[in-house]
Amino acid sequence: MAWDFETDPEFQKKLDWIEDFMREEVEPLSQLGLAVRGSLGREKFIKPLQEKVKEQGLWACHLGPELGGQGYGQLKLGLMNEKLGRNSLAPTVFGCQAPDTGNAEIIAHYGTDKQKEKYLWPLLNGDIRSAFSMSEPTGGSDPLTFKTRAVLDGDEWVINGEKWFSTNARYSQVLVLYAITDPDAKDPYRRTSIFLVPTDTPGVEIIRNVGVGTGEIGGGSEGYVRYNNVRVPYDALLGERGAAFVIAQVRLGGGRVHHAMRTVGACKHALDLMCRRAVSRTTRDGKLSDLQMVQEQIADSWIAVEQFRLLVLRTAWLIDKHKDYNLVRKDIAAIKVAMPKVYNDVATKAAHLHGALGVSNEMPFMHMVTSSLVMGIADGPTEVHKVTLAKQVLKDYRADNDLFPNYHIPRLKEAAEEKYATELKELREAYKAQGAERAKASENA
Repeated sequence: MAWDFETDPEFQKKLDWIEDFMREEVEPLSQLGLAVRGSLGREKFIKPLQEKVKEQGLWACHLGPELGGQGYGQLKLGLMNEKLGRNSLAPTVFGCQAPDTGNAEIIAHYGTDKQKEKYLWPLLNGDIRSAFSMSEPTGGSDPLTFKTRAVLDGDEWVINGEKWFSTNARYSQVLVLYAITDPDAKDPYRRTSIFLVPTDTPGVEIIRNVGVGTGEIGGGSEGYVRYNNVRVPYDALLGERGAAFVIAQVRLGGGRVHHAMRTVGACKHALDLMCRRAVSRTTRDGKLSDLQMVQEQIADSWIAVEQFRLLVLRTAWLIDKHKDYNLVRKDIAAIKVAMPKVYNDVATKAAHLHGALGVSNEMPFMHMVTSSLVMGIADGPTEVHKVTLAKQVLKDYRADNDLFPNYHIPRLKEAAEEKYATELKELREAYKAQGAERAKASENA
């Protein structure tokens, strides 16, 4: 039997380095905003930090050594992402920014040598960006409702359709596109394929860019993309024809754990700011931290974050143990369900405790609240994951169709009396003999 809640000393040193690096280098740089986002800014600010990460052997750790990563299991990746989750710039610095990481992972698993040469290595080096073009305006993220079609015409695919929230489309050089290729396939999960489409291909139209939360219309990074008779060669197909669902599980399973651990980091950051505010802010009745209602909010938040963190780490441990996402579907669904609620609750409490300042754009809390809502939609809505979780739990149970269930107390009592009939008979006889002895002793007295 082995239960351990400690990190091995060697990896703890890596985590300590990440903590210091985040505080001293990444977090200050993130305050420069757009200055670090452009090509010149990335070269001046981001690249040097990425080199420091590579020197520590912490670059793209979700990938195997053959791809320049460390091949870390989900548990180590989870502990790393907990540190990175408190700052949006950190994943880029560590070579694990979405959606590039997931896209690179499926190209690494299913891409041809030509596809890897053209897209994988530039993605891993941070030389190009990619977009994940799956969701649609009509059916959201449910692939069984997709309308985008890819029809084979000679040795080319002709693609038509619209995609919604294609993350990073405006910055991308390649679109990882989901399209129906076999609409009449008997198995509905074999109707969809994945294509690698260069963003500058004729017919690819970014209708507009969509932002999350507040901001100027057209200024976001979520692309509303239209494919107008887009022609790509046959070998633009990623993996087998009709294998989109299989490929998606490789991409999404681990990604959900990473999202969850980054959310743990964001929650802990919100809780930290909440506590700092509570011990600093003075009212006419004393500090906020002296008020029992504030103490209750802090206590509830701490418990929620720690429970969530342990659930995520246990899920990561199970993935490492089984090496099969299908065996951990229940647990992955559970962390996906818990994630937006915990994040929203803690961020909302933190914002409220800061008063008017908390809901302003001079504090991070409103962005956190919006992000928590995104977490309830990204990689599948919460409701879908609840259904998955419930089905996984219920499959271990069998129907009991008697008039009264097996766990009916009178029925259990009857079964127990039957099981221990001999012992009960002996016990009754012993009590009877004991009573006779007491009566006799009383008469003699």
